[in-house]
Amino acid sequence: MANYQLYRNTTLGATLQETLEEMISQGALTDHAAGKVLSEFDRSINLALDKRINKKVQFTGKLSTYRFCDNVWTLVLKDFQVKDNNPGQHNTAVPSTQVPRADKVKIVACDGKSTAQS
Repeated sequence: MANYQLYRNTTLGATLQETLEEMISQGALTDHAAGKVLSEFDRSINLALDKRINKKVQFTGKLSTYRFCDNVWTLVLKDFQVKDNNPGQHNTAVPSTQVPRADKVKIVACDGKSTAQS
């Protein structure tokens, strides 16, 4: 499985990077050690999402643009809507009947089975 660095742009990844930069500036961590921590974060988050998430949803929207480059799909959809196929699997006491909607959504999809790093 490839260890993509996409999740470094999440709140968790950005917070980790800020913390590592602060530790480097204080002399508590070397650049090399911080790089190893980020690599482990990439590996761990990809593995966790692969093994622990089995939720399936359907989405619809009008395809505005798409691109396939370096084994990565980038899709931009307008009038985006998500339909939950298994509403009973949520950890909430009362299943939600709301359908998430957005005017515009960008989806970046990578081949999880790939062995190449990107």
